[in-house]
Amino acid sequence: MFNPISKAKATVVETNPELSQSQRISAQSTRTLTIGWENTPSSETAISDTLVSQSLPFEENRANTTPRINRRNTRVFANSQNKPLNQVTNVSQLRDVSPGDWAYEALRSLVERYGCIAGYPDGTFRGNRSTTRFEFAAGLNACLNQIERLIIESSGDFGSREDLQALGRLIKEFEAELATLGTRVDNLEGRVNFLEDNQFSTTTKLVGEVAFLLADAFGDDVDVQTVFQEKIRLQFVTSFTGKDKLYTRLTTGSIGNSFATELGTNEGRFAFDGPGNNNVTMDRIHYVFPVNDKLQATVMANLGGHHFYADTFNPGLEAGGGANGALSRFAERNPIYRLGLGGQGLGLRYKFSDSLEFSGGYLARGGNVPTDGSGLFNGNYSAMAQLVFAPFESFKIGLTYLNGYDVESGRRFAFGGTGTDLGNLAPRALNPLGVENTPVSSNSYGIQTLFKVSPNFNIRGWAGLTKARLIGLGDADIINYSLIFAFPDLGKEGSLGAVVVGAEPYLTELDVPGDDNFEEDVPFHVEAFYKYKLTDNISITPGVIWLAAPNQDEDNDDVFIGALRTTFSF
Repeated sequence: MFNPISKAKATVVETNPELSQSQRISAQSTRTLTIGWENTPSSETAISDTLVSQSLPFEENRANTTPRINRRNTRVFANSQNKPLNQVTNVSQLRDVSPGDWAYEALRSLVERYGCIAGYPDGTFRGNRSTTRFEFAAGLNACLNQIERLIIESSGDFGSREDLQALGRLIKEFEAELATLGTRVDNLEGRVNFLEDNQFSTTTKLVGEVAFLLADAFGDDVDVQTVFQEKIRLQFVTSFTGKDKLYTRLTTGSIGNSFATELGTNEGRFAFDGPGNNNVTMDRIHYVFPVNDKLQATVMANLGGHHFYADTFNPGLEAGGGANGALSRFAERNPIYRLGLGGQGLGLRYKFSDSLEFSGGYLARGGNVPTDGSGLFNGNYSAMAQLVFAPFESFKIGLTYLNGYDVESGRRFAFGGTGTDLGNLAPRALNPLGVENTPVSSNSYGIQTLFKVSPNFNIRGWAGLTKARLIGLGDADIINYSLIFAFPDLGKEGSLGAVVVGAEPYLTELDVPGDDNFEEDVPFHVEAFYKYKLTDNISITPGVIWLAAPNQDEDNDDVFIGALRTTFSF
């Protein structure tokens, strides 16, 4: 009497002496071929890869594991009652599969009997083409897996001699492709083992930036030499949940404070200067995480800044002190955001809707120092609140308020590296006026706007006013403003051109006892640069900065700063 189980094995071996290779492949798989539609491939190559990958074998210890049938797509047919299942898509229903040869008909028969393949819901392979031999072999391999499972689990008559002969003929016809599937598995396993052995971290990635700078400053009274300097940043970005980010950054370089010492002013300092002497510093430790769907928090343990959590309305030019944005610090953002820069604190950003957003934070410069006059709440501090309104996708405006306190050094902006000496209420500028060193409290007001005229041209700008009180002496007013024309993707996607016209922070009013006769000429700042993106990782930025009436004194000769910056990002 015909025993379908024993005869099945004998028939296959006789038909194809090389079946052991294919049997090895099929014996390692415990699932039917199902083309998923949740992540649909978008190209013919992706379709082929998906089909092949979903039929690749997986390791299984058959001695200890009983193969399981996917009962949604398969059925054991006892007593030779072979009927197609309603939920199984017929091969003939897969519209882009060409039924032009015997192999198609043979596989179609096996599929409809044993439920080997399920297509896309609309009945196509999503390619509008005939299947390749590798795709066909993948389907055949799925049928081998399915039939073997049915044979093992069947307790009665199973299949027919004709089906097994057809299967053997198909195996012989596509034995090279079936063997290739096994080779691909070996290659993939090797790749996975290599990646597992050599990966740096499953949660941390390195973001690096190296900048080369060739620069010089020119003017009648300027004695500056041409310099070639560099800056390096290595930032580790770690995520624990997939939504949070821990920033840990190492920085070194030789740029120092640009030409501030030689020029006697912080005006025109490069956005990416500091530190000098190639000293390595841990200059940023921040943790950013979502509190809920609308609220995001930023904890700053080192080098805190309001611009790290709030919108500064200057995309492309704002680079957080990096070498991929504007040339100068002033052109990065409204200088009032620099109040409290370098401290420790917390920033919050709450999105009411797509058109309304609030940001607020508190920074204490010296918040990590436990001595008297320092700490989080007994020393320098800066608290900010900002409301952003975006009625249109192409336009937004923001109102900003900061309250600050500084000890006797009285450095409102000097630590941020912008503005004239008088604008910073620096002791070296005030002492000649008979103004003593004293703590300073301040209220700063800012308005920022951004208007995207077109994808390749936008206008942005700001105005800032600081009302400062030199405690025990009197009051002072400091203003700054800027108008910026930006040209994203100028000449090439990823490139950026910009023209910046404005005035860095300068003193306009001083009401204190003693000699208040000071210069109050407008210290204009004009900057133009073009960042050309050579590749995805390399950009070159030539630019020039013109400083008129440095230190708000038109008797001082104008200064021109030329720069050529090359940035490597990785």
